[in-house]
Amino acid sequence: MSSEKTVPNSIKFLFGGTAGMAATCFVQPLDLIKNRMQLSGTKTTTISVISSIVKNEGLLAFYSGLSAGLLRQGTYTTARLGIYTWLYELASKDSQPNFFMKALIGSTAGCIGAFVGTPAEVALIRMTADGRLPIAERRNYKNAFNALVRIAKEEGFLALWRGTIPTMGRAMVVNAAQLASYSQSKEILLNTGYFEEGISLHFVSSMISGLVTTAASMPVDIAKTRIQNMKIVDGKPEFKGAIDVIVQVCRNEGLFSLWKGFFPYYARLGPHTVLTFIFLEQMFGLYKTYKA
Repeated sequence: MSSEKTVPNSIKFLFGGTAGMAATCFVQPLDLIKNRMQLSGTKTTTISVISSIVKNEGLLAFYSGLSAGLLRQGTYTTARLGIYTWLYELASKDSQPNFFMKALIGSTAGCIGAFVGTPAEVALIRMTADGRLPIAERRNYKNAFNALVRIAKEEGFLALWRGTIPTMGRAMVVNAAQLASYSQSKEILLNTGYFEEGISLHFVSSMISGLVTTAASMPVDIAKTRIQNMKIVDGKPEFKGAIDVIVQVCRNEGLFSLWKGFFPYYARLGPHTVLTFIFLEQMFGLYKTYKA
């Protein structure tokens, strides 16, 4: 990124979380649609999910779980982008990191960030999924903090980290793909001579990054989503782990169901990536201009 080298680490973490939270305000409806599609267990389409939500829950339902989405960004994105920019700066002292080093830095940052953000992730998945359940089965969390307190009280404190392994696995894939492909795309586009540092460069780099990330991460994401939303029946969980989810999805719904919700996922991840990096780059630019 353009200005990290003059920005203190504390500001990097602050800007990372703020950029993610600002982007989430725009893409929360797409996140909800993606989660509903991944939890459907049957063949469904983006249009049918949208129609069902509008008909049965109303337009405001698209922002169900927004508090959890913001909390997730405030924890997960603050950690991952702050750690990434810090490690990237360290790796850039002697020479520009290559793609594989960028991917390693990205996956490390994502893994740590995912562990920090898992409780908010669990709350988000459940809050966005609640509307598809029969009224008697809904959890009816009031907000993200109410969800965290109730999960800890009703299911035990460690339930807040349910699905941590697939969440960390997904984050490693997402961040290795997203952060590395963003940096690499930016570098390649600048070398073409058709782009210069600015919003257009950040936009195109982000859209390329979002496409690469979506294709790479969806199978792990669907495993994470279903594990975090599952209920324990008679002391037995629905799934034994991420591999069990993937095997069951392939067996019961078909191989390509691992990419169920691809378009809302990309429609969400693409703009979220674009907005996050644009907000981030602009904040770094302003900080460098006025403070550094």
